[in-house]
Amino acid sequence: MQLARRQRTAADTAVSADGAHPVMLVTFDVPFEPEATELAVDTAVESGQPLIIVNAAEVPLGPISLSMKYEYVGTDEVEDALRAPAALAAGLAVKVERLRLCSPRPIEALLELVAERRPGLLVVGPDRTRMRKRTYAKLAKKIRARAACLVWLAP
Repeated sequence: MQLARRQRTAADTAVSADGAHPVMLVTFDVPFEPEATELAVDTAVESGQPLIIVNAAEVPLGPISLSMKYEYVGTDEVEDALRAPAALAAGLAVKVERLRLCSPRPIEALLELVAERRPGLLVVGPDRTRMRKRTYAKLAKKIRARAACLVWLAP
């Protein structure tokens, strides 16, 4: 029986050499559940890993929106919700990175980011009272099936 071996790339070596697997805290253009924020920041502090805070927002890309140059416009409430865990983690000496994913398919964009950044823990923590139940169920199902890391979903 012949085994196929994949060649290691420089990216593989860099990640495995320092063992960095950041904690990723994600919302979908709504504020966070407090429990999710607490878990993500605590895990980053205790593990000594960076915290990546992600807002995945759905932005339609139709002919009209492209010609009119529509862009993502965030609300102050969501920006404050993203700023709070970043400030807390930075105050506890955790390296913090904030990202905004704007895509017509934010779940797919998030899964690509997860594959690229390879977090050790993905905390999916949007405030479920601000999302449709069906939307949350759909994103939870896709993330559970395709994320190659530990996943925590808001209860």
